[in-house]
Amino acid sequence: MIKLYWSPRSRSFSAIWLLEESGLPYERVLTDITKGAQKAPEFLRINPMGKVPALTDGDAALGDSAAICTYIGDRYPETALAPAANDPLRARYLQWLFFSPGCIEPAMIQIFTKIEVPASTAAWGSATQTFDVLDQALEKGPWILGERFSAADIMIGSGLIFAVRRFKMVPSRPAFERYMDLCEARPAYQRADKIAAG
Repeated sequence: MIKLYWSPRSRSFSAIWLLEESGLPYERVLTDITKGAQKAPEFLRINPMGKVPALTDGDAALGDSAAICTYIGDRYPETALAPAANDPLRARYLQWLFFSPGCIEPAMIQIFTKIEVPASTAAWGSATQTFDVLDQALEKGPWILGERFSAADIMIGSGLIFAVRRFKMVPSRPAFERYMDLCEARPAYQRADKIAAG
């Protein structure tokens, strides 16, 4: 049985949304990060970073939302959340799957902290570049891979909704609005939103 270790109002949202989209049976294990449960030795064996979300599936254990998306999409191809390894869409899927933690999240931190990082040395370039590139990719739509919804949309959608709608750190754009509306209209997103609210 898949077990998702999570906490309300945390980065667990993407993993909850993923598992709700997957249709796979899973158990949610509430991890009280306000009391330091994520620092307990038994939790650190699952995710040595001491962060939620984390997931176990039999003997497999991992942390990080993008890694969890990759694992579920590959381990359970019947979910249709990931293009197969020999699918030409696989390359773009992987790029966009890791765009949220690799570019959106650092760009948000840059905006929030107002730290100037030279675009030539920052892995994400700049906050402006990050959201310009995403805007161009989403103009084609409806999803980040075109007609196909995937786990990459869970990561991109979550990151964009947090950046634009929840924290209002990034100005919206028409392509963002259309995309976020599509994400939020998905029944699995709505179930995940209720669960994550606690």
